[in-house]
Amino acid sequence: MPTAEKAALVAEIKDRFIGSSGVLMADYRGLTVKQMQGLRAKLRDAGAELKVYKNTLAEIAVRELALPSMDALLEGPTVFVFATGDPVPAAKVLADFAKDSKVLEMKGGFVDGAVIGAEQVKALASLPSREVLVAQVMGLLVSPVRGFMSMCNAPAGAFARAVKAVADQKAAA
Repeated sequence: MPTAEKAALVAEIKDRFIGSSGVLMADYRGLTVKQMQGLRAKLRDAGAELKVYKNTLAEIAVRELALPSMDALLEGPTVFVFATGDPVPAAKVLADFAKDSKVLEMKGGFVDGAVIGAEQVKALASLPSREVLVAQVMGLLVSPVRGFMSMCNAPAGAFARAVKAVADQKAAA
């Protein structure tokens, strides 16, 4: 018989899964309290929140939400990173921390309705942020217009240079 406390935790996990654009999971075995606090602060700055739940409660929440099975990810001590906005910055923070600490081990996650593995989380971390991608697309969209405007201005510029050359020639003579 589930206790009221466990039922409340399952409801909290379900709310976090529903309210997140991405959920990343890692094995935190071996991290000190100070390292965990530092990781929490970095993730908070990236728009994500780090939580530790019992795997069995997370499995119940996943089952009740009818999400794809994440049983392989929910083995051993698991830390959950809930990204409310773009999951890329949270993945970058997690990947950088894992690389620096050599203790944190990526397990995978749940992004855009699909379960992803550790390698896919690392690939997600290597992507530029959403703002950079938008800026790159805007640059690509503006480039043809800029080229067209340069082409349209070229005859007028050539005419102006020719007039100036004639004026300089007459001034010298």
